[in-house]
Amino acid sequence: MWYEILPGLSLMAVCLMIPGFATNYIHKFTHGGKEKRVARVPWQWYLMERDKRVSGTGRYFDSKGLENIK
Repeated sequence: MWYEILPGLSLMAVCLMIPGFATNYIHKFTHGGKEKRVARVPWQWYLMERDKRVSGTGRYFDSKGLENIK
């Protein structure tokens, strides 16, 4: 019957979802708990460079609050 395909279909769906979830967790682990930022337009690149300069560490994902900006 048609329901005999459900176990195989669910297994295939899980196997296809694992790389997406794994990528998110790897990015969170390597970037200090924050999601990876992607600059698709020049304005976003400018903001990432600003964050890199303001953080003082040379990394855009180490942000500081307004009280630390000089």
